[in-house]
Amino acid sequence: MTVTVEELLTSEINQPARYLGNELGAVRQPWDAATVRWVLTYPEVYEVGASNLGHIILYNILNAGPRQLCDRAYLPAPDLAAKLRSTQTPLFAVESRRSLTEFDILGFSLSYELGATNILEMLDLAGIPLTWQERATSSELPLIFAGGQTATSNPEPYADFFDFIALGDGEELLPEIGLILAEGKTNGLSREALLLDLAQIPGVYVPQFYDMAPDGSVHPNRPDVPPRILRRVATPIPAYSIGLVPYVQTVHDRLTVEIRRGCTRGCRFCQPGMLTRPARDVEPQQVVEAIEKGMKATGQSEFSLLSLSCSDYLALPAVGMEIKNRLKDKNISLSLPSQRVDRFDDNIADILGGTRQGGLTFAPEAGTQRMRDIVNKGLTNEELLRGVKTAVDRGWDKIKLYFMIGLPGETDFDVLGIAETVRWLSRECRIDGRRRLNFNLTISNFTPKPHTPFQWHSVSTTEFARKQKLLREEFRGMKGVKVNFTDVRISAMEDFVGRGDRRLAAVVRRAWELGAGMDAWWESLDKAHKAWTVAIAQSDLTWKYRQVESGEWNLFAEKEVTPPSPPQGGNELGTPPSPPQGGKSEGTLEGGNELGTHLLDQPLPWDHLDTGIDKNWLKLDLQKALAAATVPDCSFEGCSHCGVCGTDFGHNIVVEPLPIPPFAGEFVPNQERKQRFRVWFGKVGDMALVGHLDLVRLFDRVFRKADLPISFTGGFHPNPRISLANALPLGVSSTGEIVDFELTESMDSQEFRAKLVAHLPPNIPVYKVEAIDLKAPSANQLLEAAEYLITVAVAGAVAENDESNPENLTPVYVAASDQWQAWVQAILEAEDFWREHTTKSGKTQQVNLRDRLQELEVVDCQSADSRNSQGKAVLRYQGSCRSDGNVLKPEHLVWMLEQVSHQEIQLLHIQRSQLILSYG
Repeated sequence: MTVTVEELLTSEINQPARYLGNELGAVRQPWDAATVRWVLTYPEVYEVGASNLGHIILYNILNAGPRQLCDRAYLPAPDLAAKLRSTQTPLFAVESRRSLTEFDILGFSLSYELGATNILEMLDLAGIPLTWQERATSSELPLIFAGGQTATSNPEPYADFFDFIALGDGEELLPEIGLILAEGKTNGLSREALLLDLAQIPGVYVPQFYDMAPDGSVHPNRPDVPPRILRRVATPIPAYSIGLVPYVQTVHDRLTVEIRRGCTRGCRFCQPGMLTRPARDVEPQQVVEAIEKGMKATGQSEFSLLSLSCSDYLALPAVGMEIKNRLKDKNISLSLPSQRVDRFDDNIADILGGTRQGGLTFAPEAGTQRMRDIVNKGLTNEELLRGVKTAVDRGWDKIKLYFMIGLPGETDFDVLGIAETVRWLSRECRIDGRRRLNFNLTISNFTPKPHTPFQWHSVSTTEFARKQKLLREEFRGMKGVKVNFTDVRISAMEDFVGRGDRRLAAVVRRAWELGAGMDAWWESLDKAHKAWTVAIAQSDLTWKYRQVESGEWNLFAEKEVTPPSPPQGGNELGTPPSPPQGGKSEGTLEGGNELGTHLLDQPLPWDHLDTGIDKNWLKLDLQKALAAATVPDCSFEGCSHCGVCGTDFGHNIVVEPLPIPPFAGEFVPNQERKQRFRVWFGKVGDMALVGHLDLVRLFDRVFRKADLPISFTGGFHPNPRISLANALPLGVSSTGEIVDFELTESMDSQEFRAKLVAHLPPNIPVYKVEAIDLKAPSANQLLEAAEYLITVAVAGAVAENDESNPENLTPVYVAASDQWQAWVQAILEAEDFWREHTTKSGKTQQVNLRDRLQELEVVDCQSADSRNSQGKAVLRYQGSCRSDGNVLKPEHLVWMLEQVSHQEIQLLHIQRSQLILSYG
């Protein structure tokens, strides 16, 4: 039976605050005032999706448009998904809490090859048919589309599931789609007619208007759609990065602002670097203003500057120092994603961190100079050593390095070169009297990606496993090195799907039906791999998967062979079949090489997508890779003639280096204690589902936003002096919480209260503010007791949602009002209720719960014959609540009720009405 969202979101599910939709920055627009109603649906758990910058930017842009409403949805965790299915409640948007079927359009982010199973899970939970074919005749169902890196590079394996695909940047494309949808709704267009209008927008690919040929290539099936679909390019706008501050801790719990979009380094394995050209630097003043405004608006304590290659933003040292100087009194830290080690110098070291110096991440990618030249990394051993030495000299003792194995042309010597490089860096960067430099290595398996020079390459998961074994043996016994390997099974699935064609859709669907989902999470890997293996076995594509396991060909081998003919039905998945056993191919792609010409000239499933990269340029760049020849970065040197720059995609925009402002000094925590305020506040409504640690972070952000002069603790990690008297259990509402704040300046209590209330959520009401002597004990030290109101019933007397199922009724005992009074009296008259208690250290001891009970009474008792009452009672009790662990919890009182009633008692609701301090 369908239930309301409010009834689903209880403390019984993990992190219910994920689904509340009441974050700072959430936009709740009037439903009836909107013409087009969107849902941006991120097919990952909330902690991943809510911190995704693209998700935040597009959400802000759509809600800023006229007559547009944009809500959000995320992949529910398994516990909520099970509840949705068991109650037959459709998946909902978090802000409006409406079913996804009530909206006009759902947009999914598809940024990972294995993410499609999560999308199918969300569609199924929403009660929406999975394929466009099943939705084609319905005018009531929303349009389903996908965007993101994977959708832009090769949407063909997923084409059956979407009505259209948005290619490239969405900042300008999505508002254009919204205008067409508004016009189509006004004119009453059919689903097909509306999609035909959308297909005229550059960047919109409607798969149903295109067919796949036997060779895997894709062509229009009607004359009024373009033969090739253009990737959209937009200018980054930092102001739209501000907003959506979740209550729960997310994977990127910071303000993130983009400083550069696109990368022209030309790493031959890197799909993002090819799909985001040209490079576009953001004006430094826009970045500085966005960070300064964003930190004030969000209350965050950390910000990140984002780019595929932050170090290539030449104004980075100047911008970073300017922001650091402006925010130096706010205890703010700056973090950067993985950066170019060859550009890491003292200027960049100066701007990183703050009072919380984070780790450094570099990506050498390969262990030998030859391999780095093959992949066009543009990094020498000297530059690598200089960058790591600079980090060590500036105080870093832990560095993360990314490497890959399975790259084209790689030998065992190159693989072992990874270990030798780490050994060499450890030796060369050792400093007497300092602790050892520690390395955290991530060694991933290279999988070829569409639209890159290596898109024609073949991988072998068998070789991955062998090379991983080589490295494990080489690293054994090496001190100060932690090595993490990507699971070979993930790489196999990524490669199988990533370069596939439309015939793969049935495999994706079958894998989901067999339990695949959250495939990249290690907890789900075994189940997902089993599901994919069975799905592939049940298809006619097992021969292709065997090639992924064993490898097909090696462009860098020595012996030329002629490839055999593909299996019946043409070239499966856009890649050639394997050569004869033991066959090798030429290390050049000149005209005489049959494998080279056959391989590079055949159609690919993504050839109809115009990303701007010239396919002939990719062929030439592959030839250069075979010769280990490098290509310079066209942002800073001559044009490489990749084909991107022009009218459709624009040109590189590079900001020149700026003078670096003088350093104004590090943040010095102000530890002065001039005043202490004690605040009595509530935690009501949906805020009861926000956990204790999340509440502490909320107060920290509120003080930053309100610019209140909070005092800090000392030490390496100074924290604001905010002390809650007692942690409130998740799901428990309260009208009697207490928190102490210590300030560096004296201020009027009414002014303090006004500033505090102005930035707190409505469901955190403030009841009283009182100035407290700085020498007085804290509220936590004074805490003596707590008063609760609890709603209870005999188990079975109350059905879920207060409704009974007439087909499944069982006789239950319903307590009358005098029974509750009698049970309460029995507890009060008892001398002891002994119960075993386990301490935090694991020791068990017997405690008398009766000694902890101070007051108990029946406040309200609804008789069994009252309409919808079903024998519930509201009890008030006062019990011990001390910081030494002497606590009487509501669950303890329920246990005492069960001892005297000999019935199973349900605890339906808990409210803490006050905390009682002892000033004696």
